[in-house]
Amino acid sequence: MDHKELDVWKTAMDLVEEIYSLTSNFPSEERFGLTAQIRRAAVSIPSNIAEGAGRKGDKELVQFVSIAIGSLAELETQYLIAVRLSYIKKNEETLDLILKQKQLLLGFRNYLLSKK
Repeated sequence: MDHKELDVWKTAMDLVEEIYSLTSNFPSEERFGLTAQIRRAAVSIPSNIAEGAGRKGDKELVQFVSIAIGSLAELETQYLIAVRLSYIKKNEETLDLILKQKQLLLGFRNYLLSKK
């Protein structure tokens, strides 16, 4: 399975771009704090999808997709922290992208589990 053909991976890559753009204006003192953390969580999502797809079977892919779901929850929390700290304004487009990613990940995991 080529992960680059999966919508769940493509959307995750879009989300990484969005997060990097949003965090580019965070305060410089957050460079090694929230900025690094939120970017790491975002990058983890497509990375785990790719790693899971590169493994030998669906069981391992499900595990990596589950890790990606956890990273997305972490990312969403860090995004909301940044909003609360007024580093960024709440943006419906970003929230919609996070929600779309969540739906794709859950749907993909459910699809993989149903194949058993």
